Amino acid sequence: MAAYFPKTPALLTIGRQLHDCLDGVLVHAGESYFATTPAAQREAAAHEREVAVAAAQRLRDEGLYAGTVSVGSTPTAHAADDLTGVTEVRAGNYVFFDLVMAGLGVCRTEDLALSVVVTVIGHRPEHGWILTDGGWMALSRDRGTANQAVDQGYGLVADLDGALAPGLVVTGASQEHGILTAREGHPLPDLPIGTRLRILPNHACATAAQHSGYRILENGRLVDTWQRISGW
Repeated sequence: MAAYFPKTPALLTIGRQLHDCLDGVLVHAGESYFATTPAAQREAAAHEREVAVAAAQRLRDEGLYAGTVSVGSTPTAHAADDLTGVTEVRAGNYVFFDLVMAGLGVCRTEDLALSVVVTVIGHRPEHGWILTDGGWMALSRDRGTANQAVDQGYGLVADLDGALAPGLVVTGASQEHGILTAREGHPLPDLPIGTRLRILPNHACATAAQHSGYRILENGRLVDTWQRISGW
């Protein structure tokens, strides 16, 4: 569909209808979220650019304004080696990364810059559960890794220094509570009530949207607090 878009009559029809407020074209390489190799990601990035530039040029050839040529997905933002003709790159979780990006090989798990701090509030040893105060209101319901090679549940678990707890995953989430369980072959760690943990999210955008601000750490030390930009 994207390859056909610059040639479809609908492009000019829409452009003419919007001519008073038309600023350009915007595309998103959704297929890049299924690109699991660097070569496939580069191909998606090249295709994204080609489609956007071609669509903008076709509008210009018809006398319509197309000053902005906007592309953007996190996989293609990292894979692109040619942005000729592009004026804007807008990539959603580019600044943070997340487990979906790690699953695609765009980044490593240790590159994730966003986490949610939760507290252990209970145990259900008969079920193999550790309970926390971080449910989907804190983490989001996003299960973006479910269709990847490794399903990361609702997120991976790390200590406050960012070291992953081997085999420990958030496998359940109600509105206010999370359930941690151990993958097969890993023992359930002894985490006393009150233990604070970091949850690495599947989708940084969805998780960040659940919160009003960010606490910024540098070398484990709190250096700033940023309020989320909101309102129009």
